[in-house]
Amino acid sequence: MTHPFNLDIIFQAIIFATRKHHGQVRKGELAAPYIIHPLAVAREIFTTGQVDDPQVLVAAILHDTLEDTDTKPEEIRSLFGEEVLNIVLEVSDDKSQEKMCRKQLQVINAPNLSYPARIVKLADKLINCRDILYFPPYKWPLTRRQEYIQWSADVIAQIRGTNANLEAAFDELLIKAQARLEFHLEPFELVDNRPWGPGATDKCA
Repeated sequence: MTHPFNLDIIFQAIIFATRKHHGQVRKGELAAPYIIHPLAVAREIFTTGQVDDPQVLVAAILHDTLEDTDTKPEEIRSLFGEEVLNIVLEVSDDKSQEKMCRKQLQVINAPNLSYPARIVKLADKLINCRDILYFPPYKWPLTRRQEYIQWSADVIAQIRGTNANLEAAFDELLIKAQARLEFHLEPFELVDNRPWGPGATDKCA
């Protein structure tokens, strides 16, 4: 291990996130408790990414609390510190923006993410795409699943070189997705032709 491992702070984060996400479920056909998602993201970072930095793992566990629960930044700061809060803020969407704008901003802002935030973003997209492939949200048509995979690939294209193991796992999933969902990913160079492309619209102006 490269970092002193503080299990207590990990358990604190799990308890905090479990309480905050209480009653929430994933959109997939299994309707699994939502807490499974942030825990899966943290596990992917630790096992596949071989990242053992407690700050990154805690941020992964908390990464949807600001965006999807009533959690306030001050709560995270007081319980887990400024560094964890900053990571969570970096990977949180502004829900006051319309959906396509949020997708566009993820593509635009990805290159500016800090290394810890890139790690969380990589693992989050990997887990989400895996769920989209094998446990898709109820009534999502094939085209919507294809679009989500393409958008995720565009976001990840902006942060390549962050973690070889996570990127390899993501690329392996992209190969499976193209076969299973019967489509071909378009290269990132054509991103402006897509609805979330940085130059596609002025939605976020």
